[in-house]
Amino acid sequence: MTELADGLVYYVVFLFSTTLHEAAHAWVAKRGGDLTAYHGGQVSLDPRPHIRREPFGMVLLPILSVLISGWPFGYASAPYDPRWADRHPRRAALMALGGPASNLSLVLLAGLLIRIGHLSGLLTAPPSITFGHIAATDAAGLWPAAAFLVGAAFSLNLLLGLFNLLPLPPLDGSGVVPLFLRPDTARRYLEFIRATPALGWIGILVAWQVFHYLFDPIFLGAAGLLYPGVTYR
Repeated sequence: MTELADGLVYYVVFLFSTTLHEAAHAWVAKRGGDLTAYHGGQVSLDPRPHIRREPFGMVLLPILSVLISGWPFGYASAPYDPRWADRHPRRAALMALGGPASNLSLVLLAGLLIRIGHLSGLLTAPPSITFGHIAATDAAGLWPAAAFLVGAAFSLNLLLGLFNLLPLPPLDGSGVVPLFLRPDTARRYLEFIRATPALGWIGILVAWQVFHYLFDPIFLGAAGLLYPGVTYR
């Protein structure tokens, strides 16, 4: 039951974090002149428009994966106009960057809450950490649940932000690449990505194989920053 309860907390964090991620994509696109996602209702922190667009990826798949493994796995998307991206590749790259940036902002917010809790004595540094379990407390009542919730938000958003920044299609990092290319090269790059859908399957497979080598040391280092003088291995 504990694993299932943890999984449901992870799902709530996933739903909120993914909603913010897609809303950030949509908001940056709107600021850049593409109203496609705005007209679809995606510039919103209400999860319902995002669920309507991807009900399987935002509800059915993550809940099913929680019931099977205790861990939510899912996906979402925000629409955009490819012609707008071709005309404004740098704006499209900023749109791609918006989603991971929103997740990393939540990491900073959760980290700030953990630091405030630690300095106030409500939260303590655990002797060891695992994903999600990075804050402990000696307080009674709802404080253990709050400690887990903020730790889950920190961990899951760090994972979502870093994973999506990998420069592999279909991840957002592949869309950020045009920021570092000449405009004509960026357009050819975007056209090639869209014309080669098999790259998406290859990218996901490669990402799952290599990501833990990147994530594990960053996760341990980030958790260590929350508690000065404590080192986690």
